[in-house]
Amino acid sequence: MSDQNRLVLAYSGGLDTSVAISYLKERTGKDVVAVSLDVGQGGESLETIKQRALDCGAVEAYVVDARDEFANEYCMKALKANAMYEGVYPLVSAISRPLISKHLVRAAHQFGADTISHGCTGKGNDQVRFEVSIASIDPTLKAISPIRDLSLTRDVEIAFAKEHKLPIVQTEKSPFSIDQNVWGRAIETGFLEDPWNGPTKDCYSYTDDPAFPPVEDEVVIEFKQGVPVKIDGHDVTPLQAIEEMNRRAGAQGIGRIDLIEDRLVGIKSRELYEAPGAVALITAHQELENCCLEREQHRIKRDIDKRWAELVYDAQWFSPATQSLNAFIEDTQKYVSGEIRMILHGGRAVVTGRRSDSSLYDYSLATYDSGDSFDQKSSNGFIDIYGLPSRVAAARDVKFGNGIEVPENSVE
Repeated sequence: MSDQNRLVLAYSGGLDTSVAISYLKERTGKDVVAVSLDVGQGGESLETIKQRALDCGAVEAYVVDARDEFANEYCMKALKANAMYEGVYPLVSAISRPLISKHLVRAAHQFGADTISHGCTGKGNDQVRFEVSIASIDPTLKAISPIRDLSLTRDVEIAFAKEHKLPIVQTEKSPFSIDQNVWGRAIETGFLEDPWNGPTKDCYSYTDDPAFPPVEDEVVIEFKQGVPVKIDGHDVTPLQAIEEMNRRAGAQGIGRIDLIEDRLVGIKSRELYEAPGAVALITAHQELENCCLEREQHRIKRDIDKRWAELVYDAQWFSPATQSLNAFIEDTQKYVSGEIRMILHGGRAVVTGRRSDSSLYDYSLATYDSGDSFDQKSSNGFIDIYGLPSRVAAARDVKFGNGIEVPENSVE
């Protein structure tokens, strides 16, 4: 049963959403329930954020350590799909929004709210991701954005905080807009809005400069049905695997991305990303699939992976199309088990070894040495049948004078 006098706010603990608590109550007349999730973004503790929300006027504060849930149910789906939007971006923000939306809806049900609020602008992708996800879970809930819908600009926020004596410590504003979680980090705005300007070292936090790397780092990652389960022989959870590869690949400057990106709302945007763990794990997972997926299945999956990334980027995590693709992708992973050895160094993750009991690589078929079990005489009949359509078509072209012209040899 919803309460017309309550709304749920996606609360980060920063200036925007702290001011939004009192601002929303004043402008809408509704009490605010603040919802905060830890998805591996680092920074302040959930308890600190919870207390700040209450001090800023929230009637309730709902906080969740969602790191394992995010890694297990969201990052691993992206890994199995080798998800890279436009071929390079590992969907850092796009995969966290459905999880956050799910907990926003859960809080709305728990606390009897009829409205959900988020802090997105009208130019970005996340407003669509939040609101489409919320509507997909519970279409009876309303959604609003104080920045987009209530003209909540930064100067208005600061004046409002001073006037209402809100317990917010003002610090120097970062020149960038940053969103981060355990899967990666997104950096935009400021001088990066001119695509001719190169990134400066203060843009980066998850990665060190690849031009000055430490000694190369060899790592062995073991997968079971598409999920990393061991690193260098020790057991890891999905969260631990991402965190360890963030640290090791990040030290080598792996996973820096500079992209002119096609946003869902129709704008081209210049984005920087850091995703060292995601890039290293996807690189390893793709190579294991090279060994373990049957040829036609693998060809189809490459197309499916691309569409999956586009759908998730475009706010379709909960859509029937994405759910159907998930079923196909999950089925492909039943034999994606084994070990991948990689060298991490100077911005690159290079696979140097593969080993799998379920690999379709057959040494006796592939070798050119003694012990070769491939019957090369079989290729004669294969070529004859495989080339038959081309020969028939070529004969027709010759009959009607449209054959391919072959230049005469010229000898001087």
